[in-house]
Parts: sequence; C-alpha cells; structure tokens
Amino acid sequence: MEIHLDDLIGTQRDIAEVIGIESYVKLCKIFGGDTVYIQKYSELQKIERNAEIKAKYNGYNSRLLAKEYDLSERYVRTICSQNSLDGQLSIFDDI
Repeated sequence: MEIHLDDLIGTQRDIAEVIGIESYVKLCKIFGGDTVYIQKYSELQKIERNAEIKAKYNGYNSRLLAKEYDLSERYVRTICSQNSLDGQLSIFDDI
C-alpha cells in the first residue's frame, strides 16, 4: 500500500508532516482507531527538571532547590519522595 501526504487531511496530515509518512503509517498500524493523548512539551520538560532536582537533593537542601527552580519546598520534597523503593516509607509519607 502506498500512502502519500496528499492523501491525508487535517491533523492526520500535520502529524505525518512532522514525523514522516513511514512513521505515520507505523502509528496507524499500532494505534489506529484508538484515542491517543500526546503530552505537552512543557510536561516533558518537567520530567527532566524533576530528575535534576532528585539528583541534587541530599535530604537537607529543599529550600535551596526550591529557590533555584522557583518551586515551594514542599513540592521539592514531594518530587524527591516519588518513586522511592517499593514498600519503603518516605519521611514525607503519612503513617
């Protein structure tokens, strides 16, 4: 089957223009008929930011990190407590 950009309309064509027709066809084969949510770019940036915060966090520097990343101390602690070892309580967990 040979599909060309000219065969597509609207958002479907926009997607194919961004990722290429071959990748678009692969998406159709895998996700065709499904509703697919594409995350905002700003949300992807938060993943990187949170990883940086976790790497810098030493248990005592939440105030410094909050200031550096323009976040609240509580939110810094929340970020750093996420994905702790399964079953292990964080000092921020309610018992």
